[in-house]
Amino acid sequence: MTKLRIASAQLNPVVGDIAGNLELARKARAEAAANGADLVVFPELFILGYPPEDLVLKPAAVAACRDAIETFAAEPGIAAIIGAPWREENKVYNAVVVIDDGITAVRYKHDLPNYAVFDEKRVFAPGPLPEPVEWRGLKLGLPICEDIWLEDAPRALAKAGAEIFISINGSPWRRSIDTERKAAFEKWADIDVPLVFVNQVGGQDELVFDGASFAWNSDGKEIQRLPAFESAIAFSDWEKTTAGWRGTSETLAPLTTGLQADWKAMCLALADYVDKNGFPGVVLGMSGGIDSAISAAIAADALGPDRVWAVMMPSKYTSRHSLEDAKACAEALGIRYDIIDVEPAIASMGDILSDTFAVRQPDTTEENIQSRIRGVVLMALSNKFGPMVLSTGNKSEMAVGYATLYGDMNGGYNALKDVYKTDVYRLARWRNEQNTSPGMAPAGTVIPERIITKPPSAELKPDQTDQDSLPEYDVLDAILTGLVENEHGPKEIASAGYDPKLIARIENMLYRAEYKRRQAPPGVKIGRKNFGRDRRYPITNKFRSAK
Repeated sequence: MTKLRIASAQLNPVVGDIAGNLELARKARAEAAANGADLVVFPELFILGYPPEDLVLKPAAVAACRDAIETFAAEPGIAAIIGAPWREENKVYNAVVVIDDGITAVRYKHDLPNYAVFDEKRVFAPGPLPEPVEWRGLKLGLPICEDIWLEDAPRALAKAGAEIFISINGSPWRRSIDTERKAAFEKWADIDVPLVFVNQVGGQDELVFDGASFAWNSDGKEIQRLPAFESAIAFSDWEKTTAGWRGTSETLAPLTTGLQADWKAMCLALADYVDKNGFPGVVLGMSGGIDSAISAAIAADALGPDRVWAVMMPSKYTSRHSLEDAKACAEALGIRYDIIDVEPAIASMGDILSDTFAVRQPDTTEENIQSRIRGVVLMALSNKFGPMVLSTGNKSEMAVGYATLYGDMNGGYNALKDVYKTDVYRLARWRNEQNTSPGMAPAGTVIPERIITKPPSAELKPDQTDQDSLPEYDVLDAILTGLVENEHGPKEIASAGYDPKLIARIENMLYRAEYKRRQAPPGVKIGRKNFGRDRRYPITNKFRSAK
């Protein structure tokens, strides 16, 4: 073999939908064959979906995956490389399977990630250092995802004579992913072997996969890049030369970075969560504030305006401008907008509790009742009509507990869960500046300017603003970034000019709110460390580094 055409199938599987994923593989194989490919490559654990978590501990799921792979291998078609869980001698491996008129080779993942959002050592056995696969006279190195983030597997494969690396991946996106991948792969950049990198795309609970599959020649020059955050099949053509295999491709998609990447990640994650779980759409509380406005915009871009239902639930504390702004935002997005007056329910609850509460002065209890009544309304609409409740709290609020359990924290998903308040403002500005829509909602200004510029307020008491309880968000977010993302201590944060007493107060709020976050809906990981799989702190916890 001196020439080879590879199809990179950057697809969006559904975890656990083995039959559906098999059908995706069949269609991609047929499309690849129709375009003259010799080989089609699928992402890591594609037949089961990634990450499968404890599904791998269910023998029936692993057996069903093997049955599907064996069925796929027995069907006519071009050669394929596909990921699957694989049981051998009472151990389950994260495997790559080579198919060419049947199953011709299986290799196992050697380096199992067990940090941040990964816990593969919990469910998989590590394989030995991989050896090349002999395929039609060509030695293929088939490292699986983490295997190329470290040096051992690439160097072992190169030493054993691998001529091309084809790496199947389930590599989740976060803002720093491009830098992280570059830094990791540079560890073995001296190896003179070309690489075809095929990554999963799509949302899976708290994770989103960007795809962004690529290929480079042995000199490190990128010759192919698939689009980020969308399914695609692209082709690379390889020819054996005296200097080794050289590739070319007509696909070189532009990089997706910055706020555009954040937006696409949140939209894809929300759309897949809603669609893969069978919801007809979403319903959310539309307060006239920036968090609900940006959440509505994300939902409209992700699902289409006709699948988004915004509900304004005014009380006696709701300002006229909030009513106007909520309606204007909904109209700009083209989404359904209704008003349900909750003041009668709030008054009724006050009457019910008046005798019991008579011995105490009003406080945050009465504020929380308002939020919880709104939560009941949204959940009732969800129960009656089917849409998922979209929670709208940002990371700053989730961090310090500035949210009400069983109230505004109600919901099935939260697109802003890993987005600090200062980034919410930046995203709102960015979305309004888009002359071409980044999704399914209209282009241009969809969030009224007053929503962006007015002081944020929960409007649960007269003349309330967030800063009655919290520092300015640029200060709060800087301190939280130090505490959460960087795990910095108070002294390190204070060295940047922040008040040590304020740092101690914020740290205490952060730890005390852990019980709320454990009961919060899931939301997509955007930054370095999200609340959920990434950060597993105890609820009962007396440690305070500021002491």
